[in-house]
Amino acid sequence: MNENLIELNNVRKEFVTAKHYPGFKGAVKGLFSKETVTKTAVDDISFAIQEGEMVGYIGSNGAGKSTTIKMMSGILTPTSGTCVVNGLEPYRERKRNAKNIGVVFGQRTQLWWDLPLGETYTVLKEIYEVRKEDFEERMGFLNEVLNLQEFIHSTVRTLSLGQRMRADLAAALLHNPKVLYLDEPTIGLDVVVKDRIRQAIREINQKYNTTVILTTHDLNDIEELCQRIIIIDTGKKIYDSTLDQLMQDYGDSCSVLFEWKQRLAPNQEDMLQTLSRQFVLHKQEKGIQVCFSKKESSVAEVIAKIMGIAEVKDVQIKETELTDIVKRIYQGSEGRAI
Repeated sequence: MNENLIELNNVRKEFVTAKHYPGFKGAVKGLFSKETVTKTAVDDISFAIQEGEMVGYIGSNGAGKSTTIKMMSGILTPTSGTCVVNGLEPYRERKRNAKNIGVVFGQRTQLWWDLPLGETYTVLKEIYEVRKEDFEERMGFLNEVLNLQEFIHSTVRTLSLGQRMRADLAAALLHNPKVLYLDEPTIGLDVVVKDRIRQAIREINQKYNTTVILTTHDLNDIEELCQRIIIIDTGKKIYDSTLDQLMQDYGDSCSVLFEWKQRLAPNQEDMLQTLSRQFVLHKQEKGIQVCFSKKESSVAEVIAKIMGIAEVKDVQIKETELTDIVKRIYQGSEGRAI
């Protein structure tokens, strides 16, 4: 049975800044004022993540995602509560913690701009004290899954965005970290490169049992990679469960779009009207959209009832998308935490 690799208990992070006043007089007043403003970025968050899990950690801009990641990586110190990663409190033992983690930021790089990529990896090998045999084995694997060979001799400044992201991912994994933090790893990438990055992350997780924490606004990344999702809003945790459970809790809505083979007769219109007591109907230019809950009706039942009324040329079934579910959770949270 897997053990908890990461544990956060009632973690809170506050930032205290000087109070600002409007206008020129306010700016002068601010020079002499000692008034401060306290902002709570993370508010009493608790969760545990097991070794080998791939977890999507999502929220809107300013929700507290990056602040949480920075506390888990040792950059920030919690105001209160405890944060433990692989048995260490990150901010107390930063060097030891750094050897256990890898971090990839979509809008930043840890690579040296003027060095050829291969030399950058050699420098990182020495920094992390990676044995020659381990370095060669990992480089072979990373070359295979990320196809680094095509630009390994190029300087970092000449790499495209997609190449740099693959290079950054490899750099974060050279020392075989137990935890990999990914912050928008596919931002700005085209579809082909995104798929390659996602496949590489899956293979790394399977081969090394690496625990992956993924923060992203691209919910396709979450669906492709993660088995579990944690949602935060205004610093509070509002949902924490598996993707399957999320779909069971919120994914019951469904819609079926029907395109008519020919114009409906008045009696067929009347028959459709009676269905509006059971389903939500939206008339379309060439057909109708039927919306319903799968807890109350099945897709087969809806199709049978509509086709019993009129001839249908085409049918399109649309399940609830993750994006819609997350919106519903945000709209229903109203500041409540779980």
